[in-house]
Amino acid sequence: MDRLPPLTALRAFEAAARHMSFAKAADELSVTPAALSFQIKSLEETLGQPLFVRLNRAVELTEAGRALFPGTQNGFDALRRAWRNVRQMGDATRLTVTAGPSLTAKWLAPRLFAFAQAHPDVELRFSATLRILDFERDEIDVALRYGYGPDPGLHYQPLMHDWFTPMMTPEMAADYGSLETVQNAVLLHEDDISFLNPPINWDVWFRAAGLGPAPRGGPRFNQSDHAIDAALSGGGIVLGRSAFAAKALREGRLVSPFEVALTTDAHFRLLCPIGADQRPPVRAFLDWIMAEAADLDDLRSGHRFVTAGEVA
Repeated sequence: MDRLPPLTALRAFEAAARHMSFAKAADELSVTPAALSFQIKSLEETLGQPLFVRLNRAVELTEAGRALFPGTQNGFDALRRAWRNVRQMGDATRLTVTAGPSLTAKWLAPRLFAFAQAHPDVELRFSATLRILDFERDEIDVALRYGYGPDPGLHYQPLMHDWFTPMMTPEMAADYGSLETVQNAVLLHEDDISFLNPPINWDVWFRAAGLGPAPRGGPRFNQSDHAIDAALSGGGIVLGRSAFAAKALREGRLVSPFEVALTTDAHFRLLCPIGADQRPPVRAFLDWIMAEAADLDDLRSGHRFVTAGEVA
């Protein structure tokens, strides 16, 4: 007889098999481990054979469990996709975008008024996080990510390559605006770019500028926008990112007096599910943000660009 068991029991099994943990599956489904275990036990009784081998602190799939898991996982994935697609059809004006906190605070947020004016029918929502969100599970339409990729199975558009050069207030530049004096200044460090390879940091910039070793010490920040804010307050010199400091540079609140700027192959990119780029609100946002990114070019004047990998 091909009648399916209760959907809640299959869902409990799929989550437990995916996590290989009853506790993690219960947490995901917002039920107690005992309730989840009861659902799986009832499924095993209906099937007439065990699906898991219960160990002291872990579980393993039996042969029957291994046979059942791919079908249930694919089935729930298909259900989630279908449900999301239908919800999008009924809410064609909502657009959810995820980006890093620094990019959101320093680059996106100051520009959103222009998008809202041009597209008053689009309800724009942001999730500012460094966590890589899942398009389906987290109901994300567009992601702005920084790094190298690759991003298989997604629609991809390069957005912008930012660059790094010392930035400071005009008042600090009066004292530390020359290569002879910069070594005496407080240097601000950004730890959220520590994953870059080749690295970009003060040691690399000092070598590219023909100076000796970078001085040790100086405050460290886990987000670049916090380092920019510290520089704006006069707390030191930041190896600033062009995208995050663009507004402050144009307004004259920060200056970048040195010629040498560092570049990297890492870049900001726009991602969305394949085909989603043709949805009207997504297409409107992609076109708008690509035009906004183009205006960073004027800040390149006066700099000599050195790729981090070229610095010995």
